[in-house]
Parts: sequence; C-alpha cells; structure tokens
Amino acid sequence: MKLKKLITIVGMLFITLTVVSAFTVLSLDSEQCEDCLLEGCTSILVGKDASTDGSTMATHTCDCGICDWTWYHVPAKDHKPGEKRKIYHISQYFTWPLEQGLKWERYKDNYTDLEIPEVEHTYAFKHGMFGYMNENQVALGESTIGCRRKMRNSTPSAKIDLTMLSILGMERARTAREIIQIMGDLACTYGYGFNDGGEMLAVADPNEVWIFEIMPVGPLWTPESGKPGAVWCAQRVSDDHVSVTPNESRIGEIDLDNKDYFMASENVKQVAIDMKFWDPNIGEPFNWKRAYSPSPGNAAGTQGRRGRLWRFLSLVAPSRNFSDKTEGMDFPFSVKPDKKLSVRDVMNITRDKLQGSKYDLVSGIKGGPFKNPNYYRGFKIDDKQYNRPRSICVNNVEYTTLTQCRSWLPDPVGGIIWLSFGAQDTACYMPIYNGSQDVPESFKIGDHWKFNRDAARWAFDYVDYHTQVIYSHAIEDVKKAQEKWEGGAVKNTPLIDKTAQELYKQDPARALEFLTDYTINYANSVVKAWWDLGDFLLVKYNHFRFYDSNTRKTKRLRTPDWWNRAVVEQDKLEPLPQAKPKKK
Repeated sequence: MKLKKLITIVGMLFITLTVVSAFTVLSLDSEQCEDCLLEGCTSILVGKDASTDGSTMATHTCDCGICDWTWYHVPAKDHKPGEKRKIYHISQYFTWPLEQGLKWERYKDNYTDLEIPEVEHTYAFKHGMFGYMNENQVALGESTIGCRRKMRNSTPSAKIDLTMLSILGMERARTAREIIQIMGDLACTYGYGFNDGGEMLAVADPNEVWIFEIMPVGPLWTPESGKPGAVWCAQRVSDDHVSVTPNESRIGEIDLDNKDYFMASENVKQVAIDMKFWDPNIGEPFNWKRAYSPSPGNAAGTQGRRGRLWRFLSLVAPSRNFSDKTEGMDFPFSVKPDKKLSVRDVMNITRDKLQGSKYDLVSGIKGGPFKNPNYYRGFKIDDKQYNRPRSICVNNVEYTTLTQCRSWLPDPVGGIIWLSFGAQDTACYMPIYNGSQDVPESFKIGDHWKFNRDAARWAFDYVDYHTQVIYSHAIEDVKKAQEKWEGGAVKNTPLIDKTAQELYKQDPARALEFLTDYTINYANSVVKAWWDLGDFLLVKYNHFRFYDSNTRKTKRLRTPDWWNRAVVEQDKLEPLPQAKPKKK
C-alpha cells in the first residue's frame, strides 16, 4: 500500500473516531460523571393489568435538543433467498445541514461494510430516532443509562449501534420476547457500540412489558475472538406493575432460572468477572446494575437533580411514601400503582415538572413573576453549585412517544403511537394508528436550525416560544387546546376502534385506508390548530398586555405583589413620598 493512501486511511479513521467520541458523552463511566446522564430520556412502562383498559404502555421522552425529529413509515417487504441486509452506523445525535440532505437520506453514507443475511419477510414499522412500533404491535421506548468506561467500544469492530439495532428488531420481531432475543443475538454476533454505550429499551407487545439493557464489552473485542460482542439482560415488568427508567440502570439481581421474567446473554456474568466488576468468590449475589452501570446518588443529595425515579414512584404509588433520601439503586424495579393508569394519566406524568413537591421549579422566585418552570436553570456562583431539579418534562425534548398495545383488537387497530412534538407541557399528543400506511408529510421534514412552516415540529415550538414569556397565563390557553384536541382524540378512540375493526373484518385493505386517513387528517388538523394557537398567543399577550380580540380592548398585565416586594427588596427601591393631607 502506498504511503499517501495509508496516511489518508489513518486520517479518515482518526476523524471517524473523533466524531464518534463527540457523540458518546452519554456513555461515560457513571462513577466518574455524576451529571452526564441527567439530561437524557425518560421511559415509563405500564403492565396490562396496571392500565385502566388492559393495554400495555411504554413512553420515550426523546430529550436531546439537537437531534433529528423526523418520522417515517417503513412498509413491509419480501426478500429473495440469499439477499443481504446492509448495516449502517446511525448516530442518535448527528444531523446534517438541510441543504446537504435529511438524516434519513444521508445515514447510508456511514456504511459499516457489513452485510448480514436478510430474512424472508420484514415487517412494516414506524420510526423516528429509533423504531417505535411494528405491524405486530411490538413497541419500543428508550433511555440512555451509561456503562463503565472500560466497557465502551467506539471502534469499527462494533458494527451495530442502538438505532440500527432497534430497526433490525422492528423488521424481524413478532413479540416482545422475540425482539429482545433478536437484538441481543445480533449485538453479540456483530458487536455493539460505536455510537452508543449502555442503553435501555422499554420493550412491549399487547401482553408483556420488559426492560432490556445492553452494554458494549470493551474496545479490544473483535469477531475473531469467538466471544460475544455485547452483554445484555432483560427483566419483565409484572402485569400489574409500572416501572420507569430515568437514565439509570434498573435491573438488579437476576434469576435466569425464572425464564418468565428474565432473559440474558450467555456472558451476562462472565464479563463482570473478567473486567473485575464482580467477584463470585466473596459471597455477594450478582447484581446487573451494580456491576455494569453503578449510579450512586439520590434526590435529596443532589437538590432534586436525581429526582425523576423518586418522583415517578411517588406519583404512581403515594401510599408507599417513598423518601427522596433513598438511593436510586435501592428503589424497587417496579411497583403496583395505587390506582390503574389511563393513557391520559401517563400523558400527564410525562408533563410533570415537580409541581407541589419540595423541588417545585416555580417555588419562591425561581419561576419569575409568571411562574415559568423553565426559568431556573441551576448555576454556579461564588464557587458554589446550585442544581436545577431534573423533572420528567423538560423543554429540550424532540418528541415524546406513548405506545399503546391492545390484545383484544387486530394489530392494525390495537397499536397506537401517541406522538407529541417538542415540550410536552405546550404540545399535543396525536394518535398514529399502527395500521396507518403513512405519516403526514410535515412529520418528515425540518430541523432545529431553520424555521420552516411546513414542518410540524415548528408549530409546537412556535406555541412553546410564545408561552414562555407569560407562562402562568399562556399555559392556561394551551391546556384548553390540549383538552380539545388531545382529549378529543382519546375520547374518540373507541369509536375509531369500532369502525376500523368492523372494516377490518370485511376488507382489511379498506381498514388500513381508513386508519391512514384518520391518522393523517387528525394530525394535520392538530398542527394547523397549533399554528393558529401560536398566532393567538402572540396577539393576546403582545407588549406584556392583554389584547381581547372580541372587545378590541386591552388591559395592563400586572406582576404579582410577591414579585413586586422582591424587586423592592433586591433593588432597594424607595416609595414615592406620600402626599400631605390637605388642610381643611
């Protein structure tokens, strides 16, 4: 090989590894990075007997702030014997400028040079950053959990990262257990990592919900070693329980003899032994999260920064009186909720900003005069750190998914992805039926760096932006719109289900057409309503006044007395001299 060509290849490899390392911040050793995982995604899981209607549910708050938000439907496809499936590296975080092409046009630039045997038939599915639901009602949510530093493998030997893994699973799986096994086997065979480290996927089908966690096995792994290129474990959430993953590993001690509740790779313990994370000779049982992703800390000791796990459990099971001083790793894997959760209950939990708790983001003056929970960001002053409590709802979310899988309905009707673009508190959940053969065109375009009225996501950001200024007033207008459109969709679901089910019995193709039309038309109506809502908020609260378009009158927007007193105290304002009483 000529020297010039060798230098070019080495240079390209160096650039590749540099880019990869730039986007693997969330894979840092949790013992050495207390804060690195706390801005990531939250995933909620609900067993079928813990929901009000018998559906399983799983969420993903795609908390990023710079990531691709576009959505697509991938049709089913038959494949000829001997066909190969090309494998690509797909970063969760990296996007291209719009003039260079959307992410799902450009990702094929990152071909890994690996082709694996194609299956005879691949299933239809919907995907955003990950695959979210396929035609069999197999559904996913995600949360980055991190792993020990020496486990990371950002080298080209790791051919499969998490996005690619989720897509392969969507293409091939019929059940939750099947997708877990498929993803685990592929990762072990071809090596997992490159763009990703420790990750969790909430895996659901109409009958079961599982937490699936996967880690790389270090940068020295090669296929020629004969060893698995990943280590993984999965635990089932009991049917009458709920669980949550807030960027923390949730699986503790495992019982592989209990096959109804546990699945794992063959090296699940051996990697820990080899890397000296666990010694079987000292008498302590193997604990997955303590071995591979230890994450010490609690809500109280971090000023609420580590508060999501405590907060979720407190919301769903207040009778348990969970303490914010409890270490995150000591909380139970799952709990039975005090009352069963409806789809609206779960939506509301994704909007939680610690209201009414000791970590309330608008208590005191932190939220400003109009109680904005996004104002207080945490800071360092006089060499002292003050944390912003981490709520489930944050305003850097790309979108939130709430997958609903229902066993009593045909798969095209039973599966729904409730999709909310942008910050949950100012957005609206829209139903995407599993049988829909497409998504709105406005879901397929846009990015953070260029405003675009043709992109659905910008409609919701438009409302969010106008809400921030006078939050306590504007959010009430947003809630009314949410009740009309989101509440209306939930209320109408039984009618849509019934119509689609009857059509499906007579003519499945007509049922799919009906579900496609409903999904697209309802979403388009919501997007238009949110553009109109943004215009309404701009006019109504313009210049810090109330503009009433019906009466064509305005009135002054007054700040509350507690805020005024705080200003007087802070700025040491002097009142105007009182007028002297007139002499009689």
